[in-house]
Amino acid sequence: MAQQTNFSSSGSEPKPEDSAVVTTKPAPEPLKPFSRFALGGGIGIGGINLQAATNLNRYSNVRVSGNVFSYTVNDISTNGFAANGNLAFATMGASFDYYPWPMHGFRVSPGLLLYNENSLTASATVAPGESFTLNDVDYFSSASNPIRAKAKVGLNATNPALTLTTGWGNMISRKGGHWSFPFELGAAFVGSPSFKMTLSGTACDFQGANCVNAATDPSLQHNLQAQIDKYKKDVDALKVFPILSIGVSYNFNIKPR
Repeated sequence: MAQQTNFSSSGSEPKPEDSAVVTTKPAPEPLKPFSRFALGGGIGIGGINLQAATNLNRYSNVRVSGNVFSYTVNDISTNGFAANGNLAFATMGASFDYYPWPMHGFRVSPGLLLYNENSLTASATVAPGESFTLNDVDYFSSASNPIRAKAKVGLNATNPALTLTTGWGNMISRKGGHWSFPFELGAAFVGSPSFKMTLSGTACDFQGANCVNAATDPSLQHNLQAQIDKYKKDVDALKVFPILSIGVSYNFNIKPR
């Protein structure tokens, strides 16, 4: 009679269900050029900031931005003039945002400021009989025809102007998120500010005599120009205009990945 031999289960082949299943999360597919679009807003030195961006490749976006701001201040006193001023910012530019490490937010952004109407305007008066100073020379405002002045500082001598910024926060995240909180710091190279100032009315000496037309008298106009040159030196640092902003943005698909 044949003898039946039994085999231990420990020597059997492992069943498929006994094997551990190892899975890995697939890496996100690279974005196709112009497949996503972002809109954002924020605040900064230039006032209210609006931005829009789209992706070019894994490392870069192209972005357009604009700023608008207006502020009026009254009762400024300088050199005998009582002035009211308005600070107005209005700019629009485009930037190339380069991300050397695409999965992180750090970027470097060269660009162009294509539209720039940043300026400061002011109007001023000198009360009748009060003194004012031009180029360290004192004059007195006529009682019958007081001195009036208008001035404008233009912060847009170079137009368009180069910009260079850095920052953190990708408006179109390479990690697949929709929200970002971009921060930007840099400068626009707008050129030396222009300064224009005109006077009207009658200026006299301290006795109210020897009065001249402030708009046409050669000596007074010479001192006015010398004073303007001093003012221009005071604001010359603004030829490199600072850029600083922080905001929030949201991006979405505009065509399949």
